[in-house]
Amino acid sequence: MSDFDAIVLGAGAAGLFCAGVAAQHGARVLVLDHADAPGKKILISGGGRCNFTNLHTAPDRYLSANRHFAKSALSRYTAQDFIGLVNAHGIAWHEKTLGQLFCDGSARQIVDMLLAELAKGGGELVCGDAIRDVAHADGRFAVTTSRTIYEARQLVIATGGPSIPKLGASGFAYDLARQFGLKVVHPRPALVPLTLGGEEVLFRELSGVSAPVVATAGKASFAEAALFTHRGLSGPAILQASSYWTGGEPLWIDFLPQAARDWLLDAKRTSPRATLRSALRDALPQRLADVLADRLGVDGMLGTLPDKPLRAAQERLGRWAFHPNGSEGFAKAEVTAGGISTAELSSKTMEASNVPGLYAIGEAVDVTGWLGGYNFQWAWASGHAAGRAIAEAARG
Repeated sequence: MSDFDAIVLGAGAAGLFCAGVAAQHGARVLVLDHADAPGKKILISGGGRCNFTNLHTAPDRYLSANRHFAKSALSRYTAQDFIGLVNAHGIAWHEKTLGQLFCDGSARQIVDMLLAELAKGGGELVCGDAIRDVAHADGRFAVTTSRTIYEARQLVIATGGPSIPKLGASGFAYDLARQFGLKVVHPRPALVPLTLGGEEVLFRELSGVSAPVVATAGKASFAEAALFTHRGLSGPAILQASSYWTGGEPLWIDFLPQAARDWLLDAKRTSPRATLRSALRDALPQRLADVLADRLGVDGMLGTLPDKPLRAAQERLGRWAFHPNGSEGFAKAEVTAGGISTAELSSKTMEASNVPGLYAIGEAVDVTGWLGGYNFQWAWASGHAAGRAIAEAARG
């Protein structure tokens, strides 16, 4: 049996970073993971280049039952703080778009950096060892694995959510949280492609077609590209909106976000012999223009048509209602929305209020960021908050 100040369950972004911080501040830390190698989700992120943070990180770009919860951790460990660490390790990076930062080389550089930070503090890592049981008694946690038993005064749940199960992701964090009496906000796929059915199946024929749009779900709108797929809708704008979409509600698409308010009436005056189809082909990919024109059913040269149907076509193109019948689920979701309730945790330390020594960080918690490096920044910020608290408790 081995004894530590803290055991971190999960060798992903949040877990490795938390352990490195705690270890470098004097805590004896062990990271445990059932996978055969650390950082698997990091390695596939950002097309293999890891979108490791976002310059525009702010609390209002995160979803949570408590929209204020993330403020403390995010303010105390910022994107600039993580960039400083990346620079210190000599990792070259670039901004791709919208504040999204990627490695010039490979995501492997981020994993290697996290492992180096852990080793620098003398932290230990054990992979490929399945957790059989977690117990708590007399202020100590005992973690039984397939090989041995580890004990510590503090335990960190950093096993993420069930998104991308092919990498070994599961709902283990929620089971463990419930075991210790913590509430869980219903987990659901987020940053996920949406599926279409019924009469909207015809849009699947556009598979591979992409266009810049504004996608709106609930009160949230995102101006990025939408991509039609053989199952429905994807692309950055759709993935972003999916986190705010509720089953049964419409998803609104503005297909011509840059167009003037009365662009079609203007076209009627300047190009009276044009048709709606030809006008749409000037602004959109041809296949998409043709499908939209067919659905609108406005035929004839613009100069021969009354203003009323043209205005109606303008309005629909600016607020086209899709009715997704679902999403592609956790298998294709980049992250999980919901998770361990923030009402159970300290926003300053990530420690459970009713179970001293128990922490939850990263994707396991009910804090979900936008697409584009925001979820990694939450992993770093929440991991840093818990890591510092763990070290302080170990010293005490």
